[in-house]
Formats: sequence, C-alpha cells, structure tokens
Amino acid sequence: MTVRDALNAALEEEMIADEKVYLMGEEVGQYNGAYKVSKGLLDKFGPKRVIDTPITESGFCGLAVGSAFAGLKPVCEFMTWNFAMQAIDQIVNSAAKTHYMSGGNVTCPITFRGPNGAAAGVAAQHSQCFAAWYGSVPGLKVVSPWNSEDAKGLLKAAIRDPNPVVVLENELMYGVHFPMSEAALSKDFVIEIGKAKVEKEGSDLTIVAHSRSVGFALEAAELLEKEGVCKVEVINLRSIRPLDIDTIIKSVKKTNRLVTVEGGWPQYGVGSEICAQIMESEAFDYLDAPVVRVTGADVPTPYAQNLETFAFPDTEVIARVIKRTLNKKIGA
Repeated sequence: MTVRDALNAALEEEMIADEKVYLMGEEVGQYNGAYKVSKGLLDKFGPKRVIDTPITESGFCGLAVGSAFAGLKPVCEFMTWNFAMQAIDQIVNSAAKTHYMSGGNVTCPITFRGPNGAAAGVAAQHSQCFAAWYGSVPGLKVVSPWNSEDAKGLLKAAIRDPNPVVVLENELMYGVHFPMSEAALSKDFVIEIGKAKVEKEGSDLTIVAHSRSVGFALEAAELLEKEGVCKVEVINLRSIRPLDIDTIIKSVKKTNRLVTVEGGWPQYGVGSEICAQIMESEAFDYLDAPVVRVTGADVPTPYAQNLETFAFPDTEVIARVIKRTLNKKIGA
C-alpha cells in the first residue's frame, strides 16, 4: 500500500466511525487533494464534511480550531506545512495553549496534517522541516510517519486524540509502496503516539531517524552489514513530541554509539534535543564515542538540483558518518 492510500484509508475509517470528524483545506474536495490523499472522500461524505477552502490558512485554520473548541474533530490540511506559517498563531497560541489556559475546561481535538520538509525543486520557502518548531511547543503532540503503517496508525491516533496533533508527512513518500500487516489493515489499527519503533536490531551503533530519513538509515545499515563493517540498530522515532527517549537510552546502552539523522537544520534540531537528553541520562556513561548529528545543511534550501542534492543527508552520507563514528573514541 502506498503512504497516500494509507492516509486516505485512515481518514475514511475515522470519518465513518465518528460523524464529528471532518476534513478542511485547499483542494481537498473537488480536486481530490493536491496529492490525492483525500481522493473519493467528497463523493462519500459530501461538502459538509469535506470542505474546500480559499487560500487563507490563517482563516480556515482559525475556523477549524474554533470548531474543535465547540466539540467537532477537524482534520485541517495544509497543502504544505510551509503555508502553516500563515496560521502559526492559531496552532501555537489557540490550539496548543487553550486547554491549559482554561483550567482544563476547553479541549481542542484537532489534527493538523500535510507534507513537511523538502520535496524536489520547490526551493527555500517550500522546503523546511517543522519538526523542531512544533516539537518545542507544550500542548501539541507531533508525529512524523515514515512508512504506510506509520501513516495510517499515527493519523488515526491523531484524529482520536483529545489534544491538538501535528502530523508531519513527506511529499516524496506519498507514492512509495510498503507492505502492510494484517493488523494494520484493520479499521481498529492505531499506533500509540509517543512510542518509537526499532526497525532493525543491531549491536555496534544506534541510528535514530524520522520521516524519509528512516529509509536512508536502513539502507546505510544494510549496506554496512553486507560489507561486514558493523551491525547497526535503526530506530524509527515516529513521535517527535512526546519523545520516546527510553527506547533510545535502552539501545545506546546496548550499542554504545549514537547517530541521529534528520532532514531539518542542525541548530536547535530534533537531533540536538536527543543529544541533550542522552547527555542528561544514564546512557551517557555507556557511550564509547561522541553522539553525532546528521542533518540538512545549515542553509536555505537551494533551488538548483545539484546543490539541493548536497543539502540533505542520503544513504551514502549516513554510511560514511557511521564508519567515522566507529573509528572515534571519547577523548580521541
């Protein structure tokens, strides 16, 4: 099943299960979604529950947040998370904080979703990763799916959650096929928010990644194992906030080395937070080498294809960093 179809299935199942759930965003209805994620939903549920909006993120996001305060369960789609910057006040100041500021009396069961991070050839203003931005905000939950099971299980969990949840998808993953377990095909399948998944067991080094970077990390791990270099453990973070630091600590205690991988900027990124929490935990005493971050380049994303390719980590870069980390000791 493609990631696109998994997201579509999640939306359809939750809209069937709960009539309070509705979808709102640009081109989600008549056009079947900018990336065809909402294909067929307008025909099945009608224009009252699949609502096409003007290009007014601040307006329709505010409307969705208000409807969540009133008891509905909106799924607010951004054509790209870059456009959500027009609505960041609604997301951070209204959705994330109202439950606390109302003394627990007002809940906001809203899901914000759309493609996050770099796509291909869309330049600096359409290529940012917002994991660290929204991951720093108390009151939000933030998830970042990689494969089709992640996409379906995490989106369903987000829609059912009584809190505002940010779902950071990736445009380049929408058309990628992944196997689906029998359990994942069930309408009752959900993935707990706040739990990472060990995608590959290993003994020599731990890689922690999220979104598209998980695939690159697995490719690098398999390449190095085939070459006889090392056995790498790969953790799919799935959830940015809450962060499943316990799974990472357990792995580091076993492998004694840690590399984080993300497509976002290095400064104040997801990898930086993981580094800090590992430093503050008992896992620090188990490290045989410094933690290494593999990130996107510290530049606005270039439009030129050759430069764009260099701006984000891939399989080759990750494999090279792993080899370097294996040869480095603390104090050396």
